[in-house]
Amino acid sequence: MGDAQVITLGSIAVIVAIGLDTIIGEPPAFIHPVALFGQLIDIVDRSYDNPNIVGILIATTLPVGFGIVTATSVYIVFSVNSQLGAFAAGCVLFTLISLRLLLRTVHDVVMMTTADVSAARYELRALAGRDASELDAAHIRSAAVESAAENLADGFIGPLLAFTLFAPVSVSIGVAGAAWVKAINTLDSMLGYRSKPIGTASARLDDIIMWVPARLTAALLSVAAGHPLLPLRQQVRADAAQTASPNAGWPMATIAALLPARLHKPDTYELRTSASLPDKSVATYAIQITRRAGVIAIVLTITILEGITWL
Repeated sequence: MGDAQVITLGSIAVIVAIGLDTIIGEPPAFIHPVALFGQLIDIVDRSYDNPNIVGILIATTLPVGFGIVTATSVYIVFSVNSQLGAFAAGCVLFTLISLRLLLRTVHDVVMMTTADVSAARYELRALAGRDASELDAAHIRSAAVESAAENLADGFIGPLLAFTLFAPVSVSIGVAGAAWVKAINTLDSMLGYRSKPIGTASARLDDIIMWVPARLTAALLSVAAGHPLLPLRQQVRADAAQTASPNAGWPMATIAALLPARLHKPDTYELRTSASLPDKSVATYAIQITRRAGVIAIVLTITILEGITWL
């Protein structure tokens, strides 16, 4: 299989994945590899005599195993037919990225804040792990906007970037890379709490792996809004440093400056303090920017994969 064919099949896989994400949004949990991986995390999430050592083993072995399983399944189909293999790769990649569901959930939460605040608080749980019981409508919209920016990096740009980097070697390896990143992010989201020493290694690994995707997401959001140099501004950089994560603050601080809107997580951080908390129209604009950034990422991915054929 020549390099040109591999890259072409990689582009097909991306198109299939994006098509399925657009049409379906999210596969059923019982056939969702990430959901099944989450069940595995639940099994290992218990008390240990040496939680830090066990945590290191979990962080290093489970994502690799997840990547091997997904890549092997795609490789088997490739061994039968390369076109079917590309389609299979797209189907697996579809389960590793999420754009439509993210945008739809954020939209639903924002709309609920003007009709049923209690329902908005409940729905927010799908986006953010914070306690929403005391949040008013404006703070719920703030949390939704923050989640849109942060989850664009974690749930879409990160896995897609990994696929883009490794697909030129092999589409199967590209899928493995995307699965590896998604697995690390899932471990961090489920175990990466101070109350869980077992998750310390996963959290630190996620900090390393997401360093580039988070900043790339900030750049994409800026381009999508027509202000490509905005992440370089001192205020954005200062706001980005407020969050406990070295990465999450970048897309959040960027979208706060683009709107502009104050994004506030009580007792934790407050971004763009000179602006007001987002109202419905501002939050809706944030969704539009996030969607455009996702589309730009897709176009760049396919352009890069196809462009390599000319090297």
